[in-house]
Amino acid sequence: MNDQTVNLPDEQNPVISAEQEPKFRVRARHTTSTVTVYQAYRPEIGLAAAREGRFPAAWKRDRMTWIKPSFTWMMYRCGWGTKEGQETVLAVEISREGFVWALRNSCLSHYVPALHGNRADWKRQLRRAATRVQWDPERSLRLDPLPYRSLQLGLSGEAAARYADEWIVGIEDVTALAAEIHGHVRAGQLDLAAELLPVERPYPLDADVLAHLRP
Repeated sequence: MNDQTVNLPDEQNPVISAEQEPKFRVRARHTTSTVTVYQAYRPEIGLAAAREGRFPAAWKRDRMTWIKPSFTWMMYRCGWGTKEGQETVLAVEISREGFVWALRNSCLSHYVPALHGNRADWKRQLRRAATRVQWDPERSLRLDPLPYRSLQLGLSGEAAARYADEWIVGIEDVTALAAEIHGHVRAGQLDLAAELLPVERPYPLDADVLAHLRP
């Protein structure tokens, strides 16, 4: 995963600045058939998942599980793999079909009058939705908030089952990569840290896929 670069600090990004980046856009490491998302687990879950290529029986599929296409947002969430219960960082490659299904069958986790009508309608949509979407500030290498947003998908019920049983193509333990990048950041070597980041490019989606998800 360290043969590509992306998510450069704003002052080093040769393609687009933070001010030019649309506030709500999906960016991810992706191929013609897959999308990579990130999660972090305690070692007994994470190491087993990476070893077997699927989550072990101890993984609670009856609980909502959040997947994140942004590596740096995952680092913000798990503290570069140092937080208790999040010591093993996983890159989970899933099918593009599954990812789009999750977006189409989702509801924003917060109420937006322009999208949902009244609050009661939003609550009904939220109860029916297989997935929930949050847009949180994207993070720099120093984990500072950026002016544009990063997608998070919360999967429960049918969505969690599809994720675990149908969508996963591969699972990689990227804990060592997170630690290496973190070491460069702590040393002030942002160029070296940026060179190790996974490439996250704008993900092509039909306009209707996100129409109900952009506040």
